[in-house]
Amino acid sequence: MYSGDRMKYAFIILGLAFLLFIFVLLFNAIKVKIKSRKLTDEIIHKTKEEQTEYAHKLGEMIRCETISKKDEYNDTEFKKLRETVEKLFPLVHEKCEKMIFSDDCWIYKLKGKDESRNIMVMSHHDVVEVKGAWLHPGFCGEIFDDALWGRGAVDTKTPLFAEFQALEELLKDGFVPETNLYIGSSHNEEISGDGIPTALKYFEEQGIVFETILDEGGAIIDPPLAGMKCKCAMMAVHEKGIHRLICTAEEGNAHTGLAANVNTPVARMAAFIAEINSKNIFIRRLYPEVKAMFEGLCPYTPFIMTILFSNLWCFGGLLKWAMPKLNAQAGAMLGTSCSFNEISGSRDDKKCTAKAMLRCVNDEDLKKDIEAIKKVAEKYGVEVSDGENNEYHKPADMTKPAFAYTRECIAEIFPNVASAAYILPAGTDARHLSDICDCVIRFAPIEMDAQQFASVHSENENISLKAISNAVAFYKHYIKNYR
Repeated sequence: MYSGDRMKYAFIILGLAFLLFIFVLLFNAIKVKIKSRKLTDEIIHKTKEEQTEYAHKLGEMIRCETISKKDEYNDTEFKKLRETVEKLFPLVHEKCEKMIFSDDCWIYKLKGKDESRNIMVMSHHDVVEVKGAWLHPGFCGEIFDDALWGRGAVDTKTPLFAEFQALEELLKDGFVPETNLYIGSSHNEEISGDGIPTALKYFEEQGIVFETILDEGGAIIDPPLAGMKCKCAMMAVHEKGIHRLICTAEEGNAHTGLAANVNTPVARMAAFIAEINSKNIFIRRLYPEVKAMFEGLCPYTPFIMTILFSNLWCFGGLLKWAMPKLNAQAGAMLGTSCSFNEISGSRDDKKCTAKAMLRCVNDEDLKKDIEAIKKVAEKYGVEVSDGENNEYHKPADMTKPAFAYTRECIAEIFPNVASAAYILPAGTDARHLSDICDCVIRFAPIEMDAQQFASVHSENENISLKAISNAVAFYKHYIKNYR
């Protein structure tokens, strides 16, 4: 065979391979579009009058100024909330066993038909302080422009109200759950307090494990990606762990190759921090939870993005490169992040100390990331040791039936909304419970726009009346139909 013929056949083979490659990309994208859940019109589950009635009841809870503070507990407003909740939900308090842990962490238990099985829905009833300039008083609990205003409206008295209201309505109809149903609410979640950790000790002592736990963390938000037209229910199935490091530079432990102007402890520490911040020394992966996020969003993105997200085997590397550049929060889901939040020392001290906080996705990758930090530290004569109160909690098992069930409930109550897993960069009470539950999902069924999302821990916190009533509908469906 002539060389020209061989070249011709080689080009034909390459062309066919390229066409096959394009076919596979398009086939995967089209398959995702065809097999995905078709979104339909929004359902408004309650009348305007019912929405207003719910809002007035929730407003009473918001007017209880349950602010949690470090190393301080004043029961006045918390007692007021307890009394309010007892008044608003009499059947819940008649039918459920109530336990209080620490100062005011509530655990309600309603016995089910099968008392060997347990599920829990959670929120927290403490809030942060009201600061800044508000359009309406921070604890007014009043309706303005079809929204209820006040601290806690989003974070998280609306979900708490909706849990109680849903159960109250079900009990009125004589409802008995299939499994034991728990409602949990902490008084000091905002300060990473001991409420739920104390309840955890009780659960462990009693040998109580949960099939699933539904807490705050995610919500229904505006389209999370450019080109998407539908809102999305973001279900956090993991939250980043915390690992603290203490970094110390002392007089006389500098590397001999360093120039004189970076030989002092302060200068060496500054150079060390600068290098850590400027170089990509940490492992970056598309973790299963991140892949699940893309799979959930994929069917509802513009077609070119559907091609990317449905073919992660091909474009995963591109996404790893692009995510941190497009969105810092999205980039944080790819692995460990590091922030130096405290530094002290001077020439006179002959010592400089810095404290770093690492937020990790995977504990095994974290170990390697710490070794990478230590390797840079050695270059500058910086000693690195572990700090205190380090935490890592396992992700939810997305193969459990409870995960699919939660998505089914979202589809039933919010048929116009997509749903997707993701990794939460912040912390919730639910993280403490992952040792007694394989399927901890952080999702509060409240719909919020960009302003409401931004109002968490900030000014002008409010929630729409429609969102309040739809949250009640979600919990009612979730609790009633769990099998």
